[in-house]
Amino acid sequence: MANKRGKNKGKPKAKRKDRAERAANDETKDKGKAKGKAKGKAKGKAKGTAKGTHRGRDHDAPTTPESAASRVLSPGTTSIDAGRPDGAVADVPVDVDVRRDLRPDRSLGEVLRVGRGFRLADVDPSSTPGFDGDKELGEQALAAYAVEIGEWQERLFAETKVGGRRALLLVVQAMDTAGKGGIMRHVVSVLDPEGVKATAFKAPTPQERAHDFLWRIRNALPKPGQIGVFDRSHYEDVLVVKVHELAPAEQIAKRYALINAFERAVVRSGTQIVKVMLHISKQEQQARLMQRLERPDKHYKYNPGDVDERGRWEEYMAAYQLALTRCSTVGAPWHVVPADRKWYARYAVQQLVLERLREMNPQFPVMDFDVEAEKVRLAAS
Repeated sequence: MANKRGKNKGKPKAKRKDRAERAANDETKDKGKAKGKAKGKAKGKAKGTAKGTHRGRDHDAPTTPESAASRVLSPGTTSIDAGRPDGAVADVPVDVDVRRDLRPDRSLGEVLRVGRGFRLADVDPSSTPGFDGDKELGEQALAAYAVEIGEWQERLFAETKVGGRRALLLVVQAMDTAGKGGIMRHVVSVLDPEGVKATAFKAPTPQERAHDFLWRIRNALPKPGQIGVFDRSHYEDVLVVKVHELAPAEQIAKRYALINAFERAVVRSGTQIVKVMLHISKQEQQARLMQRLERPDKHYKYNPGDVDERGRWEEYMAAYQLALTRCSTVGAPWHVVPADRKWYARYAVQQLVLERLREMNPQFPVMDFDVEAEKVRLAAS
């Protein structure tokens, strides 16, 4: 009896164990299906065309590097060609569809360039010209192309080892709060800081005022192999100076030609120029200034003088219209980037820089030493 009772006692335990294992397996399958379904849904969302369908103020929410990286570097992504000019595959985990889906018919340089008949008033600051994706795809693209821009920077610097004299200069002009700082944090920050020369131009010092208005600009130009960034620039002398009448009108009128001649000389010396105006709407600027007042951690960024400058908005737009059309040349064209959507402005500026670097096509130099001989010497050392 004892043995029979012992056998029967063990059977329910075994059945319970089998049921538990089956339930666990079913739960695992259900999780896998849900994960796959969610992944496919998210992928479809990223591909969705959202141009003209953006609503609300989600584009104003602070964007952190982690938010974009968490999506791009999520499970299920893979390594793709990250844009290495030599065609090699870089080990960069990004969504395999991002770069493939972003093959525009026209370059952003063409789409955003200031040409004949341009009117700043016709540009919608909330639009996303040349980009049919949404904010999520835009952030993914910004991260996906970061490696390529770093690759070109290395090649540009490497050229200087055999006498290369080329450089790149990014000029960024904008009304306050348009996102110049965001360009520095999200576009320029991915570069090697040793190869970047960034200059933020404020009101000229007494020493700078003692020279012509281009003197301080010449001193800030990037050296061979560098990527220079101007946060504001020589255009302040035909924008702020014009609006506030800080110089005679005749003197300001002559500066457009002087700027064009200066930029031609810079390009001839080997430095390519990418000029960008971040175009923000007056309503969006008001919202961003209000956000600075509502957040104690942003009070330091608020300047009461910004409200006074808003009273001259139309004068500034007229000054920009004149500067953009008179100084958009073949060698150094202007590009107007709608800036109400921060994510789009950052992506657009990144692409403008990338397009110019691709045109420059810097290459790793062939050195004059015998590589095999040096390997032997190194191994024996």
